[in-house]
Amino acid sequence: MTEPINQIGTWIDIIGILSSVMLVAALLIWVERRMIGIWQDRLGPNRLGPLGLMQVAADMIKIFFKEDWIPPFADKAVFVLAPMIIMVTILTAFAVVPFAPGIGIIDFNFGLLYFLALSSLSVYSVVLGGYASNNKYALLGAVRAAAQTISYEVFMALSLMGVVMLSGTFNLRDIVEAQRNGWFCLSQFLGLFLFIVAVVAESHRTPFDLPEAEHEIIAGFHIEYSGMKFGMFFIGEYLSVTLSSAMIVTLFFGGWLGPEFLPPLFWFCFKTSIWILFFVLLRASLPRPRYDQLMSFGWKFMLPLALINLLVTGGLVLWMES
Repeated sequence: MTEPINQIGTWIDIIGILSSVMLVAALLIWVERRMIGIWQDRLGPNRLGPLGLMQVAADMIKIFFKEDWIPPFADKAVFVLAPMIIMVTILTAFAVVPFAPGIGIIDFNFGLLYFLALSSLSVYSVVLGGYASNNKYALLGAVRAAAQTISYEVFMALSLMGVVMLSGTFNLRDIVEAQRNGWFCLSQFLGLFLFIVAVVAESHRTPFDLPEAEHEIIAGFHIEYSGMKFGMFFIGEYLSVTLSSAMIVTLFFGGWLGPEFLPPLFWFCFKTSIWILFFVLLRASLPRPRYDQLMSFGWKFMLPLALINLLVTGGLVLWMES
């Protein structure tokens, strides 16, 4: 019987993984703007450096040197703490992501539950930021974020139970190994659809970016933020996209599994990149629904589908074992 937690990464691995994740999140600023420009048949960043690559550096310098202002009417301690929460929770969630055999931080028998727990905790960043700002638009955005995240967490967890039933484990590495005879995106295509919609809503990405809908509540929960505090929310969103893409690959597309002529790490990064581009494409192509439509879609459509998927998968597993 294996130990519940096995550290598989040295300090060099830990620093390397977290540094790479932060670098990817920073580069996504350029990737998103460039790809949306291509898809919408217009120019993206093209002035600073080759292909506009230095635009990222210019944006980061601008954020560093902007005035880091705290409103006098805000709850200062909570206001400062809020943007840190999203960075800490998402970076900590990467600890259980299995990048390749022998590459990762920890091997945790309940890694999937760990991911779900930390994705739930990240909503505190938005809620506390909106509350501490003492601004009615920020508070409205925070309330929207709380209701949206709590609602779609239910469907996200239920959508993954089929994967757990088929693999028989919550260990993410074992879930990857269980897909050697077939990726779960085929047998759990309904669970995949539900999980994709749920993580888009959880990360507040377009078209589900209603907590910061500028046409209704200006900028929502981060309206009073500037400088590096705003930068933490900004980078946190791209970290969330990267984490969501990595989890989609791990749970439904075989993780690092692929043809052996290339190393496993390449296949994991390649599949994750494709899903990151999918998140960007959503922003370029889908309109934002009304908030009541978003909530109705969740409870009236997503919940029944999640329960049906759970029921059918459970029945098939029992039938195969009998």
